[in-house]
Amino acid sequence: MKSTLRFRVTPVALLPLAAASLLLASCATNSSRGLSWEAQLGPVPKTPITPQQLQKYVQVKSDPIRKGSYGRRLDRPMQPRYITIHSTQNYTGDAYAHAKALKRGALRGGVCGYLCWHFTVQDDVVIQHIPTNERGEHADFDGPGNRYSIGIEMCEHKGNDLAKTIDRTAQLTASLMYYHNIPLSNVVPHYHWPRKGYSTPHKNCPHFLLENGQPGATWKWFLSRVERHYRRIQAPRQQPQMAAAPQQPQPAAQPQPQLAGTLPVAYVGNGGSRRGLLSGN
Repeated sequence: MKSTLRFRVTPVALLPLAAASLLLASCATNSSRGLSWEAQLGPVPKTPITPQQLQKYVQVKSDPIRKGSYGRRLDRPMQPRYITIHSTQNYTGDAYAHAKALKRGALRGGVCGYLCWHFTVQDDVVIQHIPTNERGEHADFDGPGNRYSIGIEMCEHKGNDLAKTIDRTAQLTASLMYYHNIPLSNVVPHYHWPRKGYSTPHKNCPHFLLENGQPGATWKWFLSRVERHYRRIQAPRQQPQMAAAPQQPQPAAQPQPQLAGTLPVAYVGNGGSRRGLLSGN
């Protein structure tokens, strides 16, 4: 029997956000690729938006691997602490093709025998493959990258707009940070997780966001883009409230439980249900 899972959302303090923004922005100016993508995309607007509005912009479609099969054949619950960013390095397959491959078990590997991750992003859509409370196989075998992180793959197929793909990934990442209380410091490239037994344990992935196979100025530019999208949904909490007109004393209200954790339905695509990201599918 499937049940609704809810959790308490507390605003995340990303170390002083203004200071972090200045630091990331200054580092990003050293990335020619970041500057080029920034010019193509334009700046992230500063106008506040709700978490629901950001989720709507992300355009997530649910096309899950069947529970009990292939990458989901084992019951492996997860409470995510990190978000891991990948690139597919597949120059012919779009997000829909990757969804088909995962659903038929075409990608072998990992601890359970089949690769799987949570989201695949292209310029105009995000496909979700498994719920974010389930472990994937996308980073480091039985290491913390798989056991505690949400995996996001960015498409590279011909005709895909890479700049828009990166920005949609940044929006998705900001949304996931909000709903799962994940700080910006825990948004990492695949490179971050060493793979035991490999001669080059730190993979050059996502390769177009790294410098010489390592995080550098371009990765910092990407984090600055994520942080700016995230700040938009934090902005309403940071604005001072208008002084209210004097009111007659009222009886103290009883505190109400904060149930902000009913997550966006579109993240699981379960037609009309109130279940969200944390629900099994």
